[in-house]
Amino acid sequence: MAAYRNENTSLSPDCNLSTSRDLRLSKHVRDNVHGNIYLDPLSLKFMDTEQFQRLRELKQLGLVHMVYPGAVHSRFEHSLGVYWLAGVAIQKLKTYQGSELGIDQFDVQTVKVAGLLHDVGHGPFSHLFEREFLPKVLNGFKWAHEEMSVKLIDHIVDEHHIDVESEMIKRVKEMILASSEFVLPKGAKDKQFLYDIVANGRNGIDVDKFDYIVRDSRACGLGCSFDFHRLMETMRVLGDEVCYRAKDYLSIHKLYATRAELHRTVYTHSKVKAVELMVVDALLKANSYLEISSSIQDPSEYWKLDDSIIKTIETAPDEELRESRDLILRIRRRNLYQFCNEYSVPKDKLEHFKNVTAQDIACSQKNGVLLKEDDIAVSNVRIDLTRGMQNPLESINFFKDYESEEKFPIPDDRISHLLPTSYQDMIVRVYSKKPELVAAVSEAFENFQLKVYGVKAQVHDTPEKKKRRI
Repeated sequence: MAAYRNENTSLSPDCNLSTSRDLRLSKHVRDNVHGNIYLDPLSLKFMDTEQFQRLRELKQLGLVHMVYPGAVHSRFEHSLGVYWLAGVAIQKLKTYQGSELGIDQFDVQTVKVAGLLHDVGHGPFSHLFEREFLPKVLNGFKWAHEEMSVKLIDHIVDEHHIDVESEMIKRVKEMILASSEFVLPKGAKDKQFLYDIVANGRNGIDVDKFDYIVRDSRACGLGCSFDFHRLMETMRVLGDEVCYRAKDYLSIHKLYATRAELHRTVYTHSKVKAVELMVVDALLKANSYLEISSSIQDPSEYWKLDDSIIKTIETAPDEELRESRDLILRIRRRNLYQFCNEYSVPKDKLEHFKNVTAQDIACSQKNGVLLKEDDIAVSNVRIDLTRGMQNPLESINFFKDYESEEKFPIPDDRISHLLPTSYQDMIVRVYSKKPELVAAVSEAFENFQLKVYGVKAQVHDTPEKKKRRI
C-alpha cells in the first residue's frame, strides 16, 4: 500500500465521477485491486489514528500465509477497499436514482465511513480469535468483532475529538451491525436500502464480499471469474431494498459459489486448520498469564492486541509461557498437528448435527495405545452460501428491466437444474497432536464413524505412510 499522495491523477475509469469535490486535490493511495482510492477529509481523520492503523498488523487471512505465502495482505488494505466500493456504490445509486430516493451527501458520507470502519474491531488471526479462542475461554459466551467495531468507533471519536454528527455515527454503527446477530433496530424508517451496501443482513450481497473475494483470490494466486462491477452498475433500489436484474441471477450465484470455494480450498485448508488449532492451544495456555481475553472488555486496551501476540509469546523468557512457546516453535519448524482423516456429514444428518469433540474420538478407541483427550484435535468446518442450510438467492429480489417497477424472487428451477439443491457442507476433520499417535487416532476416528453412522463416512482410510510416521 502506497503512502498518501497529493499528485494530480485522473479518476480511474470504473469509478463514478459524480462528486462535490475536486478529486485531483484529494489525498489518495494506490491499491493493487481498485487502483487509486481517494480519501475524503472525515475518513482521513479516522484513518490517521493508532486504532485504525492497527489494522496494518492484522493479516486479512490470518494464518493462511503458512500455506499460501502470498496471503499476507492486511485488514487495512481490505478496509480501504470496502470504503472505496461503498462510495462507488452509493454514488451510482445517487446518479441513477438520487432524486427519487432522496440520497444526499450525508448518506454518501455515512456509507463510506461505515465501509472504512466495518472491521476496525477485528481480532487477531482472522476469525480464529472470536470463533475458536474466545468461546473456549468464555465458556460459549458469544462475542463478535462487529460489537467491538462500534465500541472502538465511539472510543476513536472521543479520544481524537473528531467533529462528526452524532446521527452519522449512530447510522454507521447500525450499518456495521446490520449483518451480525447483534443487529440493532434501524433508527430511521426510510432509506433502509443504505443498510444493504456494506454489511447486507438481508442476503449477504455487499461490498465487503466484493472486495475480499477478489483481493483474497489475487493474493493466493487463484483465478476469480466473479465480476462485481456488473452488479454494481446494474443494481437498483425497489421497495427500499437493493435489487438486481433477473439476467444477473447466475452472476450472483457465482458470488456465493466463489466464496464457498475460497472457504473450501483456502480459508479451511487442512494444513491451515492444523496451524490454527496449534495457535489456539498456544493462546489458551498463555491466556491466564497475559490476560489476552480480558482486552475485549475495554476498547482502550483492545486496540493494542494484534497478530504480534505470537511474537510476544515466542520471545518472552517467562516460564509461565513455556508451553505456548514450545507450540509456536513447533509451528516454525513445521512440526504440525498431523491431519488423520475427514468426512463430510451425510446430507440427512446435517440439520441435527452437533460438533464432534476430541472426547468423542477418545471415547471411541477400543484396543492398543491409550489415547487421552488432549492427544486429539478436532475441527468442525462449516461451509455454506452465507445463509446456513437456506438458499440465499431466495432472499434476493430481482427486476425485469429499468422500465418495470415490479420486484420478484426467482426459484432455482426457473434458471437451471444444474444449480445445487443443498446449500451447506459440514466437514469433520481429526488431527493427532503427536505424530506417533496418528494410527491410534485414525482408528478411533473410524470407530466413531461406525458408531454414529453405521458406516465409515470418510472417503478412504488414512494412508499407511502417515500412520508409520514418527
